[in-house]
Amino acid sequence: MLRRKRLDEISWEDFNRLSLEEKAPYLVQANGRPYHVLIAQQFNREQLDGLCGLATRIRRIAKSKEGMRFLSDLLCHKRAMLDFTQPSSRTFLSFYAACQILGIRPAEVRDPSISSEMKGESREDSVRTFSSYFDMIIMRTPLQGFVEKMVWELSNTDRPLPIINAGSGKDQHPTQALLDIYTLQRSFEKNGELANKHIVFCGDLARGRTVRSLSRLLTYYPNIRQTFAAPEHLKIGQDIIDDLAAHNVDFTVTTDFKSTIPTADAIYMTKIQDEWDKTAGESSHFNLMDFALTVDDMKQLPHTSVIMHPLPRRHEIDPAIDSDPRAVYWRQMRNGMWVRSALIATIFGRDQEITHYYMMNLK
Repeated sequence: MLRRKRLDEISWEDFNRLSLEEKAPYLVQANGRPYHVLIAQQFNREQLDGLCGLATRIRRIAKSKEGMRFLSDLLCHKRAMLDFTQPSSRTFLSFYAACQILGIRPAEVRDPSISSEMKGESREDSVRTFSSYFDMIIMRTPLQGFVEKMVWELSNTDRPLPIINAGSGKDQHPTQALLDIYTLQRSFEKNGELANKHIVFCGDLARGRTVRSLSRLLTYYPNIRQTFAAPEHLKIGQDIIDDLAAHNVDFTVTTDFKSTIPTADAIYMTKIQDEWDKTAGESSHFNLMDFALTVDDMKQLPHTSVIMHPLPRRHEIDPAIDSDPRAVYWRQMRNGMWVRSALIATIFGRDQEITHYYMMNLK
């Protein structure tokens, strides 16, 4: 268990200089539970197993009216602000649904142009305002490093509260990685579990924050080989390569996606991340035809393998593949609601109560 360190005992400059691993102890509660959720590096294997198990228990409890009554009473005294100033469908809706499942009353800001920011208020002051009315902030922003800055800033006020990173610039997307791990665990629970597997990442890996987070979490599982297939100009970042090398992970970087298909246990497709284009139309010059999954490609994919995608998709997966049982991206999307419910319940200390109810009523 991480030994907690306090954000109100370190300056922003010193905190900002820390490595991701060094920041992790500042993000937990005294009992070791997560408080802020900022980076994949703050989780360990025991916590991942705990969250995945809790997600399954919540999913099963929620199937009955009595179970939903129990769940919706757990945090009915809490309120959450969903501050999503970057477009989102699945992340926003799954967090909104997760709050509803646990009885939390959610509110939302999705367009700062209708807020006091149009009167000159800073983004920082807008977020600090939320702490006067809510018990948690779930934040998605295009501003790189902004969630991290607000985690430190609000921890140094008289109204600190948990902040969940729901996607911060090109940094990380830790809760997407959590639901991806849950999807992989469920997919392989009858096929050797999440061990001794070959995971292929494909697409725009240079600018995809979901891959950055999931790649790290996979290092906690035994004998996972990771392959990164992308055009040269969109290949995985050097910092990820360095991190994998430091953890003695077997990995490959390639421009030949099609050659990876016959040995892949899971293929994680991603779209072109043109929202990060530095100039208009920059991504239109990229040829990604060799980095798309077609019906013909499915003939080369083992029958026990799975295809994942954080969505939204464009042309990288043929819609005709949707009906193939190996295509799990729609289940993956739904899993987000259960994992995010488990995460919020754990932050607020309701995980043991849920487990007790499950053992007494469903086991």
